[in-house]
Amino acid sequence: MTDHPGSLATAEASGAGATPRIDMIGNSERALRDQDLQDALGRAMPSFRRQRAAAVTELPEWEALRTTAAAIKDHTLANLEAYLGLLEARVREAGGVVHWAADAAEARRIITDLARARGLRRTVKSKSMTTEEIHLNPALEAAGVKVVETDLGEYVVQLAGDTPSHIIAPIIHKSAASVAELFTRKLGVPLYERPEDITRAARQALRAEFLAADLGVTGVNFAIAETGTIVVVENEGNARLTTTRPRVHIAIMGIEKVIPRLADLGVFLRLLARSSTGQRASVYVSLLTGPRRAGEVDGAEEFHLVILDNGRSRLLADPRMREALRCIRCGACLNVCPVYERAGGHAYESVYSGPIGAVITPALEGLERGHELPFASTLCGACAEVCPVRIDLPRMLLELRGRAVRAGLVGRVDRLFARAWTFVMWDPTRLRIVAAVARALQRLIVRDGRIPWLPYPLSGWTAHRAAPPLSGRPFRDRRGR
Repeated sequence: MTDHPGSLATAEASGAGATPRIDMIGNSERALRDQDLQDALGRAMPSFRRQRAAAVTELPEWEALRTTAAAIKDHTLANLEAYLGLLEARVREAGGVVHWAADAAEARRIITDLARARGLRRTVKSKSMTTEEIHLNPALEAAGVKVVETDLGEYVVQLAGDTPSHIIAPIIHKSAASVAELFTRKLGVPLYERPEDITRAARQALRAEFLAADLGVTGVNFAIAETGTIVVVENEGNARLTTTRPRVHIAIMGIEKVIPRLADLGVFLRLLARSSTGQRASVYVSLLTGPRRAGEVDGAEEFHLVILDNGRSRLLADPRMREALRCIRCGACLNVCPVYERAGGHAYESVYSGPIGAVITPALEGLERGHELPFASTLCGACAEVCPVRIDLPRMLLELRGRAVRAGLVGRVDRLFARAWTFVMWDPTRLRIVAAVARALQRLIVRDGRIPWLPYPLSGWTAHRAAPPLSGRPFRDRRGR
């Protein structure tokens, strides 16, 4: 494969630059004080888990599918340049145009230049985390192109001047009442109470946008190298309208979205819907190969595929972190994460939140900016248990923690605490002595069988919860009984 401006051979990710560090600790504390957010997360997360569990139990071959999907992804990543080259060739054979973007700035420039050159003025977009990653909307608007998000959740986020807080549920942090009030202010509709009426108002507003748009922008769930086909998975039908009504369709994908064969797609579709929303299958799965052909009644006149690096080559070259590129953006790890369930997505200050965000944000944006994120984990392992492509997220979180410590990005108090902990845990006698002293001292602070307060740095644990007291009888003294 010949080198392109954004190919694996020449692409360089954009650095974090002067972007402020992510304040995960401060953000989480504010989230814990936001009762509306806590109520919303408390309703949504258990529901996601129940739906996924029910869908997974229907498939006795579930674990085999996970293993197969991981193997397909690993094979693809090991031969990524070859498969991207094949994808490019097949897209061009089908009449499409392929563009390579080394970073977010280049991707924005490619897309805005395409719009300017063709005189495109109205854009409809389907849900795409990659366009959020490169901050496409402000760039198009600065170029004089109106942009309208057409996924209901993304549309609400856009009207509110907000950002998505979940990979698959952008407005998980909002209530129906707040959305109704927003629509009344922004769309001039009555203050509806029923979700059906709220949705109908959005549908009516968006219908006019679809009819007037001359540019459609989508992400890519999967790109099939064998055929040059892009796959867009959704539940609302808005992506299908985005790709068929406007005369130009631009799709943007990360380099990791390619899979080798059409036959591989069935494995991922069975995993994706069940992992993300607990459905047996997504409502709409669109397979698009090039622009509209002669005799076809719908589809874009032009099809452009933008293939984005933006730091992914760094991940690919890192044997300890490459596994993260298996991710199919299902959101399952967010739904089981106890940290995400309390902090919400905005606390991560990134397009990608939860356990996968805590791994890929430092990798894509720089460890200096995102070094707090890997520590936002209990290391309970639930994320690895539910990941449909078997990404070992706890291992990578530990890896990033170690790198943050070695880079001097962890505070002195934290380092001293870790050294003291290691010193105590390394020797059974030390542990026994410290545990005995702690059991004696805790009598001063135990209230009603709980510890309501601990001194710094342990105060972080008791700021929003009571801690259980140490058992009066150590486990090692009860073994064998």
